[in-house]
Amino acid sequence: MGDSLLQNWEKKSGERQKEYSRLLKRADKNKVLKLLPELHEEAFEKVDCLQCANCCKNYSPRFKTPDIKRISKHLRMKEGDFIEQYLLLDEDGDYVVKTKPCPFLGSDNYCSIYDVRPSDCERFPYTDEDVILKRPHLTQKNSTFCPITYFVLEKLLEKKPF
Repeated sequence: MGDSLLQNWEKKSGERQKEYSRLLKRADKNKVLKLLPELHEEAFEKVDCLQCANCCKNYSPRFKTPDIKRISKHLRMKEGDFIEQYLLLDEDGDYVVKTKPCPFLGSDNYCSIYDVRPSDCERFPYTDEDVILKRPHLTQKNSTFCPITYFVLEKLLEKKPF
């Protein structure tokens, strides 16, 4: 993480939640959406997910029906067996992994099912799509454990897209 903005990012993110909340409520959607592709790319150039993997270590994506079908086929398992072995229903009625870290995360932070991973994993951390504004609580939560989300929010604050 070779950027001074990213030094002590966890602490700074915790301190900036009110600003992030204000930004996500007041921002001009079109201005933000124009800025996101560049900021998303810049963040991914600065942060190596394989050095972090906080998302895979502490949280679970939703496993939707197409994900379950695709992954269980890849693992040559019956869907029911896959669900029974790896998943549980959370309070929202979504399938999530039973254990943390994710059972598919290797000790090298590589995903053993990367090519067929859930769409939530593929899209995470949503810093190149309107989810960043549509689900502000999710964005703020993500900023506390994902340096990419933190970086994009900080850059948006600098640019004041109101």
